[in-house]
Amino acid sequence: MMIQELIERLEELLEVHGPDCEVRLMTQPTWPFETTIGGIVSSEEIHRADAEDDDDDAPPEVVFILEGTQLGYGSKSAWNLV
Repeated sequence: MMIQELIERLEELLEVHGPDCEVRLMTQPTWPFETTIGGIVSSEEIHRADAEDDDDDAPPEVVFILEGTQLGYGSKSAWNLV
């Protein structure tokens, strides 16, 4: 998924559910877990923090959504909806 797709989908859901709707992360389609979102970080920020920013062959930029605290079990049906 590209960042523009994520923004567009979140904007659609914002219109339906409003700005106070919580966003969570669901992982592992075979044995789903719901977790909080611990943060968002880019690969550039990671490389800079690791002091590897001087790499001329750096991979394409990626944005990571970080897993936070596990809240409970999710639903396998979620993967059928994308």
